[in-house]
Amino acid sequence: LVQVVESGGGLVQAGGSLRLSCTTSGLTFDDYAMAWFRQAPGKEREVVSCITWSGATTYYADSVKGRFTIARDNAKNTLYLQMNSLKPDDTAVYNCATAPDAYCSGSWSVQDEYDFWGQGTQVTVSS
Repeated sequence: LVQVVESGGGLVQAGGSLRLSCTTSGLTFDDYAMAWFRQAPGKEREVVSCITWSGATTYYADSVKGRFTIARDNAKNTLYLQMNSLKPDDTAVYNCATAPDAYCSGSWSVQDEYDFWGQGTQVTVSS
């Protein structure tokens, strides 16, 4: 049974920082690329970032470039998202997801490309 669990969300003021974590079990973590998505109230889910199996290559949505950093620790089966300079528009439920293989594909922004998802963690940024 594959399990994906996010943590680290919370309430923060605009300009602040949070670090999200995502742990997995039931799969060989370093066989797979991983991604973060988010869904704000009343909006569709959107991709935030993707990282290849080794962590050597990362991709970001334009809306978070320069502010968010994705990273992974394969020894701990853990994915991270460091979020700095947070804005109220970053308020959303953040989910991590496993890619079908080791690389972020050309369709890395498409949620249907991903196999296993966590339940999400709420991030709220106050103005």
